[in-house]
Amino acid sequence: MTPMKWFYSFLKRYRGLMFLGLLLTTVIAALSIVNPYLSGIIVDDVIQAGNYDLLPTLLAFLLGVTLLTGVLRFLYQLAFETASQGLLYDMRSTVYRKFLEEDFAFYNKKRTGDLMSRQTGDMEAIRHFMAYDIYAVYQNILLFAFALLMILAISPKLALCILAVLPFTALATFTQSKEVKPAFQRNRNCFSSLNAFVQENISGNRVVKAFAKEDYEKEKFQIENERFRDAQIRGSMVWMKYVPIFEILSYSLTVILMLYGGYMVIREEITLGELVRVNGYLWMLNSPLRMAGWWVNDIQNFVTSVEKIYTTYSEEPKVRTPRFAWNHADSFGYPHEKIRGDIEFKNVSYSDDGEDIVRDISFRVKAGQTVGIIGSTGSGKSTLMNLLCRFYDASSGQVLVDGTDVREMDLYNLRDNIGMAMQDVFLFSDTIEGNIAYGRPECSFEQVKRAAIMADANHFISALPDGYDTIVGERGVGLSGGQKQRISLARALLKDPAVLILDDTTSAVDMETESYIQKQLKTIKRDCTVFIIAYRISSIRDADLILVMDNGRIIEHGTHEELVAANGYYAKAFRNQYGEIPYDLLKEHKKEVTAQEAQ
Repeated sequence: MTPMKWFYSFLKRYRGLMFLGLLLTTVIAALSIVNPYLSGIIVDDVIQAGNYDLLPTLLAFLLGVTLLTGVLRFLYQLAFETASQGLLYDMRSTVYRKFLEEDFAFYNKKRTGDLMSRQTGDMEAIRHFMAYDIYAVYQNILLFAFALLMILAISPKLALCILAVLPFTALATFTQSKEVKPAFQRNRNCFSSLNAFVQENISGNRVVKAFAKEDYEKEKFQIENERFRDAQIRGSMVWMKYVPIFEILSYSLTVILMLYGGYMVIREEITLGELVRVNGYLWMLNSPLRMAGWWVNDIQNFVTSVEKIYTTYSEEPKVRTPRFAWNHADSFGYPHEKIRGDIEFKNVSYSDDGEDIVRDISFRVKAGQTVGIIGSTGSGKSTLMNLLCRFYDASSGQVLVDGTDVREMDLYNLRDNIGMAMQDVFLFSDTIEGNIAYGRPECSFEQVKRAAIMADANHFISALPDGYDTIVGERGVGLSGGQKQRISLARALLKDPAVLILDDTTSAVDMETESYIQKQLKTIKRDCTVFIIAYRISSIRDADLILVMDNGRIIEHGTHEELVAANGYYAKAFRNQYGEIPYDLLKEHKKEVTAQEAQ
């Protein structure tokens, strides 16, 4: 599908309004020939002939045509504006829904500012074309044609003299259209770049201030701003170069009329009233010639915007629900089917841009078990969970949930059964209650509060002036790192998932809070499979299975006691965090803890 065919698919719904608008435009264009015609009659039959009895009738007719034209003009502008706003609403909604369907790979290579430009500046260019340019171009073409026909009816020789200007106008219009398209593409690219730069700096303003880089960012903004200014100037120079040409060609019609038309009046080849009539039609010829350059600019801007939006829209996500998915419950509006939580990785590898991220990963987890994952930074811990959630697809091997490959499952059903507290906490500009209840907006306040208590967030939320109704800033600005982590954890817990993923969720909380959260996690129903990614041994030491990762591979696996006894990577990390502890004492301590828990 081409960009223009894609655009036309949205236009189909509003063809009726567009046709009505064009019909009214045609009537207005036809009425426009009436006033000059009556003006000629007034000169010949009233002023020169002295038949003043006709004057009131002619003036009343002129007034009536003017009022009717005003009413019709309001109606056709209303039709075009309604159609343009409706089309823009449909297009913006469709593009936004497509953005939500895109996968992580799409957002990894797209800048937020560029995507914002598609939904703002480019959409506005389309609206302007729909609401103004379509009827303006069509109306002026009709005016030009009607005026030329009327002048031909009055004097073919005078019409031929006027037509001599048209080839020059057509040549200038064609030349301008070739130059203006790349200029507008350059403008839109520079605008997107500037928009992305501003968005990034506003979002990262705390980093800028923390490193005292305000002057540095001002200089970078100056460069982006100058690029956009220069692109705008270069684009403006295109039409500025041609506007004088169109103006000269337009005024040349007046010169032709005054010279040759006046000569014909003197020779009595036409009457003075006919000359007045032709002069009235002349503006109907002048306006299209003078505005041709502007319309070429607007049309090229429209075409460029449609192409840029379509290029972004047409990128298909690599990760999507298969046609015949394991579960289609949500496709028909029914509740999602619950999964048990049995997880298995079979020889899973994943690479991106030729770089191996994880390699030959195999392990199995039964529903209700807790898995701890530890390893160096960049070892692939979070990638395993991204593959489980199918944010990416494995390059080879299989990720199985309840014995079914995740690539064969309904994507939304899979993710609805997974609760995830991400490493990079994102909070919306909403109340704290709204952020916690994001996964289950229909839940009661008591359920929200219970989840907050489990995440050890209730006490600091209650201490806020507005409690759970406190509005948090964008991305949670106004809260500490630990507070944001606990709200993120509460959001995941409230979802009541079959699989719970905690990606370094307690890294920003103190040891006492972490201990409380670990105890609360043990109260989760027994059929919830929990994955805990952490750097602290204390977060994962009680897990049923601990995976130790390094350089994209699982280098050790087992329980805490088994890994300490193996005296490998995990044991070294344990000693680094807790000091040298003899293994026999560690076993005795474990027995004591087990006995206390049993009591």
